[in-house]
This record gives sequence, structure tokens and C-alpha cells, in this order.
Amino acid sequence: MKVHLPLLSAPDMSGRVGDLSPKQAEILAEFRGRIQDVLPSLPAQHDHYLLRWLRARSFNVQKAEVMIRKHVEFRKQMKVDSIISDWKPPEVIEKYVSGGMCGYDREGSPIWYDVIGPLDPKGLLLSASKQDFMKTKIRHTETLHRECRRQTEKLGKNIEAITLIYDCEGLGLKHIWKPAIETYGEILTMFEENYPEGLKRVFLIKAPKMFPMAYNLIKHFLCEETRRKIMVLGGNWQEVLRQHIDPEQLPVVYGGTLTDPDGDPRCRTMIKYGGTVPKSYYVQDSVKVQYDQSVTISRGSNFQLEYDVPEANSVLRWQFASDGADIGFGVYRRTKEGTVQKVNEMLPVLPSERYNAHLVPEDGGLTCSEPGVYVVCFDNSYSILQSKKVSYNVEVVPPGDGPSPLSRGDRRLQ
Repeated sequence: MKVHLPLLSAPDMSGRVGDLSPKQAEILAEFRGRIQDVLPSLPAQHDHYLLRWLRARSFNVQKAEVMIRKHVEFRKQMKVDSIISDWKPPEVIEKYVSGGMCGYDREGSPIWYDVIGPLDPKGLLLSASKQDFMKTKIRHTETLHRECRRQTEKLGKNIEAITLIYDCEGLGLKHIWKPAIETYGEILTMFEENYPEGLKRVFLIKAPKMFPMAYNLIKHFLCEETRRKIMVLGGNWQEVLRQHIDPEQLPVVYGGTLTDPDGDPRCRTMIKYGGTVPKSYYVQDSVKVQYDQSVTISRGSNFQLEYDVPEANSVLRWQFASDGADIGFGVYRRTKEGTVQKVNEMLPVLPSERYNAHLVPEDGGLTCSEPGVYVVCFDNSYSILQSKKVSYNVEVVPPGDGPSPLSRGDRRLQ
């Protein structure tokens, strides 16, 4: 049995057709031989396609084989080959998930836009299943790959990856809602495992101060190679986009000259801009949550949790549910160090209110404008008859250490 070292590409060899070392060419031939039985089940059988799987596993032929065989099963399970023709996303996803394919970069690769600000993660997750979102992303990806194949035939050169533009304007606390991050993470993992080398570059534009925090929550779902392709653009983002995309292929709103046939500068026939999901679409009252902790709070008392927040602009996030009856909840900041303080002696950051968390689980968060010790208080002091069981998750999300979006140059994320 042959054993291959994980990294075999010479520094000057890209591992692409026409730029293979003798060893890489040998591994490609071996890889093709190993997967002869599943080749007919794949969307392509040419060397360009097979090399994507080998590059994704650093030319380790055993790992690449495992990866591609899992992908074949994935295609069967999700009915990927017919997903464009035979499956349509629910109406709520069609109307309220933002983004779309629009134009081509200067090398002929399709461009996909993800528009983050208008997304309503909670409304979407209350209105459709995770499976629906996963299948929607598969459908989008398959549509893009079909377009890559068309471009390959049209231009007479291999087009296998897309340019992605991430518009982060309006990124806020609602987007780092824990169930939304978990769902997004599952989608990213699916993409990484089944569409290797599908991204050529990612331009991240209009990133607000909270972007590094949001990126830190999802970056562990991304492989190192994908991270290297992400570029955070500064104030000159339109100029940088025009370097890579002909203005005629770039919507007016993003610094080009492209409009819809009716002159719309946002190209709404190609790019959707989402929005708040009407409650008429909701099919459930809450998203199922796995809670890490639970506590029974005696009648007439409260339960406090302390969290050290060392950096300003960290986010305190929480989810909780109560059994049988409502519960009070508030957030406070200690004003004296090293001293146990009563609730009425601390600074109220989020004044205590009673929540019907026995009917609809509560989730939320706040930005901590100052460092310090923050106290989360579950309040049952008003109940003279009943103890309350509360299940909860609470965490502090640091501001993040990604590159500043305010710089004028291109910055790559790690």
C-alpha cells in the first residue's frame, strides 16, 4: 500500500492542469484509478475537476478519495443532480433571503452577491426549516457551477470558481443570534466539504466595527485556504472592485455602470435585497435550542451570574426558557470592585422585566460599551408561591481581532 505525505506540491507548482509536478501528475492518475467506480456519478470527470479535490487535501490521495466518495453520497441523499429543475425553495426564502448572481469578473468568473444587512435571521428560521436553507444554498451553488461550465465553453478556458462580494452594511446584533450562526456554520461546513476550490476570491465591503466579532464566530467553519481568499476592502472598495470587474459588469450601486433593463441601479432582477419577514410566514413560535445550564430559583428570590467583560464593545448574548410561568430578567454592571452588591446598588444596563419565557424562549444580546463585571439576574422575587426552573445559555463574545475595515488597502483575513 502506498503512503503519501500530505504536502507534495512544489512551491512553484499550483497543482492545476498544465502546472503539475511529476509527482502530482502521478497522484492524479492514481486518484482517477481509485475512483473509477464513482466517476459516472460526478458532475464532471476531467482533470480540472479532480484536481480541485486533490488540492483541497494537499494531494493526499487517500484523504481526497474519502472526501469525493462522501460527496457522491451527499449528491444522492440531497438529490443534487435534479435540485435545480425539481425543487424550489419555499416562498419565504425566495422573497426574503438576500443575494444573487450578477455579472462576471474580468477573467469571466460569475459573481455572487451576499447582502447581509436586510437579512432577518430570526424571521427566516421561524418560517422555514434548516433543510430548506441547506437545499437553497446547494441550489445556488449548483446554479453557479452550471454558469461556470457555460463560461468555460463560451470563453474556451477553464472557469471553475466564483467571485463573491459580501456587502456587510447593516451587520448587527440580529445577525450574530446564536441559532443563526449555528445554521450558517452548518451551511459553510457543507460548502467546504462538497464544493472544494469553489471560491476564487471574496471581497468584503462596507464592514462595520462589529465585523471582526462576527467573523470570529464563523471563521472556524472555514478552511485555511478559504480564509486566505477573503479580502476586507477599505474606503476605496469601489475602486478595488473595478480593478477586478469591468464597470459594465458591476451594478451602479457597487461602483459600476450596470443597471436593470428599467434602469434600476441596484439590479433587483438579479440581486435580492431581503427584508423583515412578515409574521404571517412563521410556522413556529421559537427555534429549538440546546441549553447548557439550568437552575431552580426559589420563590421570592433571584439568581445572579457574573461575567467579566475585559474589553469594551464585547457582546453579552443570552438564551433562556422557564418552566410553567414567567421569569424576570435583567443585566447590571457592578460599580465597585471586589464587593458583593445587591441589584439595587448596581448600574442597570438592561432593566429587569418579566418575560413569558415559558411560552416563547427568549434570546437577545447587548453591546457592553464599557469593560467591567456584568451581572445577569434571573428574578423570581415577585413570586410568593412558585419556584421556577430556568434553562439558559449566556456567553461573552469579544470584539474580535480581525483587520480594520477602515484601512484603504486590501486586507486579507486569517
